[in-house]
Amino acid sequence: MSLMISVSGIRGVVGESLTPKNLTAFAMAFAAWTKRSQEKRTGLTGIKPRIVIGRDTRPTGSRIAGLVGNALVLCGCDVLDLGIATTPTVEIAAAAEHADGGLIITASHNPVEWNALKMLNHRGEFLTAEEVDELLEIADRESFSPARWDGIGTIASNDRYDGVHIDSILSLPCIDTNTIAGEGYRVLVDCVEGAGYRIVPELCRKLGIGQLTLSACNGTGLFPRNPEPIEENLQETIGLMRNACCDFGLVVDPDVDRLAVICEDGTLFGEEYTLVACADFWLGISRGPVVNNLSSSRALADIAAKHGVSCSSAKVGEANVTAMMKETGAVIGGEGNGGIILPDLHYGRDALIGIALFVQAFTAWRSEHKGGRLSEFRLGFPGYAMAKEKIRLGSLDRKGLDALFASIAADYPEATANRLDGLKLDFRNSWAHLRPSNTEPVVRIYTEAPTMNEAQSLAADMMSQIARRSPEL
Repeated sequence: MSLMISVSGIRGVVGESLTPKNLTAFAMAFAAWTKRSQEKRTGLTGIKPRIVIGRDTRPTGSRIAGLVGNALVLCGCDVLDLGIATTPTVEIAAAAEHADGGLIITASHNPVEWNALKMLNHRGEFLTAEEVDELLEIADRESFSPARWDGIGTIASNDRYDGVHIDSILSLPCIDTNTIAGEGYRVLVDCVEGAGYRIVPELCRKLGIGQLTLSACNGTGLFPRNPEPIEENLQETIGLMRNACCDFGLVVDPDVDRLAVICEDGTLFGEEYTLVACADFWLGISRGPVVNNLSSSRALADIAAKHGVSCSSAKVGEANVTAMMKETGAVIGGEGNGGIILPDLHYGRDALIGIALFVQAFTAWRSEHKGGRLSEFRLGFPGYAMAKEKIRLGSLDRKGLDALFASIAADYPEATANRLDGLKLDFRNSWAHLRPSNTEPVVRIYTEAPTMNEAQSLAADMMSQIARRSPEL
């Protein structure tokens, strides 16, 4: 298993591809990159860079945090350690502390044996592709060095940013905790034993949700199931929610940048539709462009058209989406995996702001549909079905994949082909997106059509096309 390197950071299996040696090397490279970036930005030299770090609850997290934190200190950086913190909380802290960078120790939705370093710049945002290239050049050339004994940095701890994060959400004018409390919601919360185990229930309580059923909210880091919050992994959670007679369920991934919502009847609201519902609500408050990625549902474009605004699609990856949001002046955006980005709060995928906007949107709808259920609320949005498949990436490199995608595109002259990120084929009533993953050694195949049968048939067709051309995949 090779180390995965992308705008999402570096990740791998601990003890295999992710080792103390490469963790230390990347931490030292990040220290050097941060120092260069600081000097370029400020024109000042000789100032210790300040770096915020945080981690999810994986058993390897505290050890990696210690290793990485000490490597940064020995390279002359001052470190602020938040301990266990969600990815969006670290992003908010990095910006609030006027830090020069940030590192988040989390492999997000990957299984427990994985871990990773997600890298932030001085704005508390993921590094751009260009910044990642700069960092990798430093790492490849080993253009870094430890500080002298009298130039090493310090490590300080700070555990107040959960509260800062929650308060910043509650301070949004559109959040009305009294109306939410008035609904008397019964809600299941599943944090998969990840970093959200404290902050998600606390946010729910402060939003006015008084009746919570908590599942996997002990922070052990030992995930009771595959931690990716998709339907096939949530069957036990769905059963628990039904038994507890909840109005809906809220599920986050280990680092809390993705939100899945379960309806009262046990059906999923749809991870694609988390962003759609939040955007529809927010556009009623703040009108402006929206952005998703190329693998996201057409439903967001439909909602944008309803509000008379534009919808643009970026390459997959939070850094790519935020870059396009800034370019277009988008007021809300995100990715179709349940990741919401609200610039009024910060430029980062954030399941916590997703929870607040979603619950407020549902509450506003219930004011006109007394006693209405979440499954009924879902019916008010455009209806599409999406199929998601993946094929393990073999020996085929990026050049080989480019040739593969070009060959497949030639077989579909009736479709509009987009090569910005792998291959996206837009048909009249459907689309297919084939791309190498940023986080796993796989080729992802996403398709969308008016019905699930059509989406699955299109996905099967795409998988057949790949297998026919590249039997090694």
